Amino acid sequence: MDAGKLIAVIGDEDTVTGFLLAGVGHRTADTTNFLVVKADTPLNLVEDTFRAFTQRDDIGIILINQHVANQIRHVVKDYDQTIPTVLEIPSKEYPYDPEQDYIMQRVGMFLNAGTS
Repeated sequence: MDAGKLIAVIGDEDTVTGFLLAGVGHRTADTTNFLVVKADTPLNLVEDTFRAFTQRDDIGIILINQHVANQIRHVVKDYDQTIPTVLEIPSKEYPYDPEQDYIMQRVGMFLNAGTS
């Protein structure tokens, strides 16, 4: 029987903590499915973690704070697979802006193309 896929989380401490308390966290001897991004977190660590999550077969959804996704936008835009699905979410400090969300931009592009 196939086990369900995990949800990965990349975000600020409050967001990741909330999802961990909700039971999303998974840790093995050498991997986790979450990354807490702080002001001093190296950008290459965030990029590498995002790429690693997209390559894992056990992850079905990647939740990333929108302000963190903006920091690695070039990497997020290069990602073109369906699974794992990348969803940008707001954080306590940064409200959600659909105009910055790459998925929402693509949805808008498809919807506007159908009305022309």
